[in-house]
Amino acid sequence: MDECARRWHVRRTARRLAQVVYSARSLEHIAGALNVMRETTPAAARPAAAAIGSAVASLGAHPLLGRRVEGELRELVISRGQTGFVALYRFAVLQDEVQVLAVRRQRDLGFVP
Repeated sequence: MDECARRWHVRRTARRLAQVVYSARSLEHIAGALNVMRETTPAAARPAAAAIGSAVASLGAHPLLGRRVEGELRELVISRGQTGFVALYRFAVLQDEVQVLAVRRQRDLGFVP
């Protein structure tokens, strides 16, 4: 954990949650994935949307939860049945903000056969 993140973590114990902000691209990814699900397995779309929302919301309290990918980028794996999603995000310490940059289905990334 870098020094800036460590100081944030110590200060965080008595503070509010970090703000979670979705990029336009991440919202497009989510909408596209849910549209595909509505066509193929309609009953799974609503629970998948709830799982994504819940997992991403948890980043407000635990912004360092996801694994570090490269530089400031992190990814959070969101399990959902046989497949799931991966949220790519960045935690902007100084702004106290989690910036969700992309949300993709694991199947689209080649993680599931």
